[in-house]
Amino acid sequence: MVSTTRRRRPALVALVIVAAAGCLALAWWQWTRFESTSGSFQNLGYALQWPLFAGFCVYAYYKFVRYEEAPPEPHKPDTVTEIPQDLLPERPKPSTHSDDDPTLREYNAYLAELAKKDKEQ
Repeated sequence: MVSTTRRRRPALVALVIVAAAGCLALAWWQWTRFESTSGSFQNLGYALQWPLFAGFCVYAYYKFVRYEEAPPEPHKPDTVTEIPQDLLPERPKPSTHSDDDPTLREYNAYLAELAKKDKEQ
């Protein structure tokens, strides 16, 4: 009996070929736009970028075939995976304000005065 993945492989190959050819066609189109009088360096950037997308299509298909032939081992459901302590940056500590700061005391007095005026009105 033929596996279903083997039967689908010609369709995947056709999809990769069409996608890569489409990317290369778009690269050619952007190159001709760059060479035209209205072209800019943005068109040149796209012309260099589209072949990379075509290469990614081929690379993704290659990785798919590799995973199909030798899939990675599944994780055991009873094992605990943890993030290492030093992987993420530390959260910033809240700054402590002292009551000795004259600017802060003056600002708080100003706010208290405004609140008092609001209550009187």
